[in-house]
Amino acid sequence: MNLPTIAATADAELAARLAHAIDNKTKPPGSLGMLETLARQVGLIQRTTAPAIDAPAILVFAGDHGVVAEGISAFPQDVTWQMVENFLSGGAAINVFAAQNGCALQVIDAGVAHDFGARAGLTDRKIAHGTRNFAVEPAMTAEQCTQALAHGMVLAEALPGNVLGFGEMGIGNTTAAAALMHKLTGIPAAACVGAGTGLPPAGVLHKGRVIEAAAARHVGTTEPLDVLATFGGFEIAMMAGAMLKAAERRMVLLIDGFIVTSALLVAARLQPAILDYCVFAHCSNENGHRQMLEALGAKPLLQLDLRLGEGTGSALALPLLHAAVNFLNRMATFDSAQVSGKS
Repeated sequence: MNLPTIAATADAELAARLAHAIDNKTKPPGSLGMLETLARQVGLIQRTTAPAIDAPAILVFAGDHGVVAEGISAFPQDVTWQMVENFLSGGAAINVFAAQNGCALQVIDAGVAHDFGARAGLTDRKIAHGTRNFAVEPAMTAEQCTQALAHGMVLAEALPGNVLGFGEMGIGNTTAAAALMHKLTGIPAAACVGAGTGLPPAGVLHKGRVIEAAAARHVGTTEPLDVLATFGGFEIAMMAGAMLKAAERRMVLLIDGFIVTSALLVAARLQPAILDYCVFAHCSNENGHRQMLEALGAKPLLQLDLRLGEGTGSALALPLLHAAVNFLNRMATFDSAQVSGKS
């Protein structure tokens, strides 16, 4: 398939002008820490010294996973569709956090094992009623994976704003994310797996063994799209497609936790320049996320011990994005405030 082409944001002349604008604010140089780095990044993405946040949105992709048949989750698969119902009724954490931050929220059925029918607030892009069990066979066909990527691209293309956050829901998707991490980074499976929705230590050990056995079964699968089709989920593939298109549109990408970062890991293997557009909201409390971030060279904004998913970290990081843009645009300079600069 034809993937979006993503341009790197590097621009030495603009970077110098942004650095001057930031350093000329009424503060000691560097005293706003990561907000200064964030302001510079958004300026480079938007190609201006006066960046703006316009109509931020979060897309929450839901899908089920055949690998739950291996007993890798503390919760039954029905929780996926039940939580989608919770999203639609406004009762989930992401609903609360998105609303309090003025962020549009869109829920997408990428492949839930349930028929919702036509529902207000739900975008139906169902590929199938869940993936197949990757412990036995590839989770998706190549055609299904391509279709999921394409759906994600179309969804991102249709958005009006310039900031896009990502969230997900899918029982079993921490196993899929850990398998993607293991295959794409070479980090041992045992270091990639965690408790997910609350597995005990024996369950975490079993999850790692399921991934190791599956990786051995599919040992010849190494190309990013093949790895995604073999071990991923419909919601993960759809997120990867949306990320690629959003970056092509020069949108700011708010990256949530472990599962969202696994989708980015695939996207970054396909188009490395996508990382220029990514704001890493937080480091999840899910085992493996820190190493996944390190593999991407990422520095997260927050450390709150979150492991809920849904895009909650993306929503919580949005005020920091506003703060970075607002200090750059509204804070006085030494000249305008008639404040003496550093000697």
